[in-house]
Amino acid sequence: MRRNQVGFAPFNPVLRKARKRIETLFSQLCDQFMIRRNYAKSFQGLSTRILSKLTALTLIQWLNLRNGNQLNKIKIVIA
Repeated sequence: MRRNQVGFAPFNPVLRKARKRIETLFSQLCDQFMIRRNYAKSFQGLSTRILSKLTALTLIQWLNLRNGNQLNKIKIVIA
């Protein structure tokens, strides 16, 4: 809780863990997969590019799960 925060309610620990995983995933999509930088000319091109990046991330997470690594450590697969 911050000093100037009004109406603070503690966050559920289970939801906090899920939120952290989701925020890490979005951060990886923005930083490493550059999902914000997109030069598609049509909606079909945009959807294809986004789908391919999500598919690549899902494949990396599946390989991490299969090899016993943490899901969000996507650079471990390369090594």
